[in-house]
Amino acid sequence: MQELPVIAAEPATTRVKKPDWLRVKLPIGENYKQVRNLVDTHKLHTICESGNCPNMGECWGAGTATFMILGNICTRSCGFCAVATGRPEAVDFDEPQRVAEAIYLMKVKHAVITSVDRDELKDGGSIIWANTINAVRALNPQTTMETLIPDFRGQWENLQRIIDVAPEIVSHNLETVERLTKQVRIQAKYHRSLEVIRRLKEGGMRTKSGIMLGLGETKEEVVQAMQDLYDNGCDVVTLGQYLQPTPKHLPVVRFVHPDEFAELREIGYNMGLDYVEAGPLVRSSYHAEKHIFSGRNKG
Repeated sequence: MQELPVIAAEPATTRVKKPDWLRVKLPIGENYKQVRNLVDTHKLHTICESGNCPNMGECWGAGTATFMILGNICTRSCGFCAVATGRPEAVDFDEPQRVAEAIYLMKVKHAVITSVDRDELKDGGSIIWANTINAVRALNPQTTMETLIPDFRGQWENLQRIIDVAPEIVSHNLETVERLTKQVRIQAKYHRSLEVIRRLKEGGMRTKSGIMLGLGETKEEVVQAMQDLYDNGCDVVTLGQYLQPTPKHLPVVRFVHPDEFAELREIGYNMGLDYVEAGPLVRSSYHAEKHIFSGRNKG
């Protein structure tokens, strides 16, 4: 019998092994259950769930959550994001009050609110944004707020609605370095995001942005992105490790060591940034309650 040559099949993809420092605890405890029940009862969406956040157990266990308004279907299809893409449902004008009531019941001292992109709306969702901020403030006058907003496609009258209601801190994520923006954020523009930060700062806002690492960027590119943010008036920058949410999303090119995050943190402070939160599990809303205050004197 003739022997046929053995041909090894090539792997479909090469996956980078996840290191030990990225292990997280499973969500447990009474506080976690309470937050889960409130989110379900009030029919709320959270980026914690929709974005597969690795810190959900820790944050929900501490009684905090990041609320996502304007539904849970996004009009954009970013290569990194686990939020569903498609045709969103109609705007729910009762949502602002439900969010405000949930924050009241949770006794939240600092609330983080984000949203999907609603590019199909003329106002980009900015009216619901303003209504939500006002509703939260009316029912929870002692609660401070961070709003993680979209770019509103550069329709600056929509951005102005956010500035007019003046949350304590306004965040808009750069997400990645300039070279990778078209690949990572397909419908976004690097310099438009920088202009969002600049206009917010000119409007008197405390500003914040976030960058993911591990998508193939160089250290020099990360430092340049941080410098660009600083030059456009950004106060707070978060740096975290990108984690691939599903096999259909962009792969992780590299897992960045905690020591590299620490080095970037110091570089950020040295260039003049007011607060730099950096680490493998850092996400935009991680430790958000601290970002209202300066971090320059922290060790």
